[in-house]
Amino acid sequence: MSTSSPLDALAQTSVAVAATRARLEKVTRLATLLRGLLDHEVPLAVHYLTGAARQGKLGVGYALVSRALAQPPASAPSLTLADVDRALTAIADARGPGSGKLREATLGSLFARATAAERDLLVGVLTGELRQGALDGVMVAAIARAEQLDEALVRRGFMMSGDLATIAHAARTGGAAAVAAFGLALFRPVLPMLASPADDLAVALASLADPLLEHKLDGARVQLHKDGDLVKVFSRGGGDVTAAVPELVELGLALPARTAVLDGEAIALRADGRPHPFQLTMRRFGRAADDAAVRAELPLCARWFDVLYLDGDDLLDRPGRERRAALTASVPADTLVPSLATRDPQEAAAFLAAAFAAGHEGVMAKDQAAPYAAGNRGSSWLKLKKVHTLDLVVIAVEHGSGRRKGWLSNLHLAARDPAAGGFVMLGKTFKGMTDDLLAWQTRELGARATAHEGHVVHVRPELVVEIAFSDVQVSPQYPGGLALRLARVVRYRPDKSVVEAATIDDVRAIAVADGVLPPR
Repeated sequence: MSTSSPLDALAQTSVAVAATRARLEKVTRLATLLRGLLDHEVPLAVHYLTGAARQGKLGVGYALVSRALAQPPASAPSLTLADVDRALTAIADARGPGSGKLREATLGSLFARATAAERDLLVGVLTGELRQGALDGVMVAAIARAEQLDEALVRRGFMMSGDLATIAHAARTGGAAAVAAFGLALFRPVLPMLASPADDLAVALASLADPLLEHKLDGARVQLHKDGDLVKVFSRGGGDVTAAVPELVELGLALPARTAVLDGEAIALRADGRPHPFQLTMRRFGRAADDAAVRAELPLCARWFDVLYLDGDDLLDRPGRERRAALTASVPADTLVPSLATRDPQEAAAFLAAAFAAGHEGVMAKDQAAPYAAGNRGSSWLKLKKVHTLDLVVIAVEHGSGRRKGWLSNLHLAARDPAAGGFVMLGKTFKGMTDDLLAWQTRELGARATAHEGHVVHVRPELVVEIAFSDVQVSPQYPGGLALRLARVVRYRPDKSVVEAATIDDVRAIAVADGVLPPR
């Protein structure tokens, strides 16, 4: 490669990828970079360019990053990918008394050696906000091109391994044979098949060759692997959560199958069968103990909707109807997600209404003729959910990073508080914004800036924005005790004044209607 350091090459490529919307150009630039790296550098490069550290979440907050950025950047590149990896390992391993100072010193030393462009890349990796367009699909194509392999082969290897860096290293060191070796294996979770959003139930049904409707549960996606007396449960992201879900382990052990891989949801249900809020279900995943008190406080149920492997047979490429039949014959009936095979719009509408009445998010519409496309978000699975919208007030905004550097991006959203006056913050979002919208809000919010606090810009509360969100959840993080979940921008409302924005009472009413808060 050139005389630049590997990290500098990554930083420059990241800037170039962020500057173009053309997928082919992104793939070409990434492939060119990968070809110029040494074998051991390839997996690190893939991690960093997709916005992740090899060590996982490091717990490095904006305050720590801001202090590291306070010193001037290096004038010339010198850092290697190995230098960065060693520093991040030291940060990840820091424990006990003095660990905070050690983490700050390590990060400060790393940033002191980084150029301005390298810092931008590192900030994106550390904060998880490297949004420059090197998404998984683009990186899969780049790996395939760099190593002159079939893109479909690389994509399937990624789906089976769940890790792009692993596949990139296999492609570099072992070629097609090494990538093809990644098939479905017990206790190596595959990426889950994902659903695309749909707005109209009748249109969704008409688009599927052989439609099946299922209740869409608001639980935690899990994958259960069984081999005889050994059962493990993995999260959507591939993490081992076995210790947190003993109820699911017991269900797995009781299955008649010798070997199995099941796909489904872990969900906490009330005594009446209605689901607890998603937030409560997720509490179980932070507690790793087969503790009778924990289980009594918040028991988990399993609701299965797919089987990927059964008694030695890989079912991934079988049609959904065959997988569903195998699942139905293999698990207790009360652990199946409720389903209905229909094309009739009225039957489908009644099924959707029943899902809402039972407290669930909506329905999934699945094509029973389709195979299980691990890791793919295509048109074979569609999701139809209830969506709330509110007109809220922007009270602050954060400077963007990565592709959004130079723009004001992450909005701080608030509702009016008529009783106490002022505003009650409900969360943040950077989703749903086009480049044109980012440019407009950067100009408009910049003109309303009142104070700067690190990466946060406080603004006069004058702009109203329409926000769509899935639900309201209890949150001790915000003064009102509530937060919006999965919030995204629909549009700004220049036609509305702040006094027309939603109140905190409007938000509480949604929480009560959804069963998150008790009626007053």
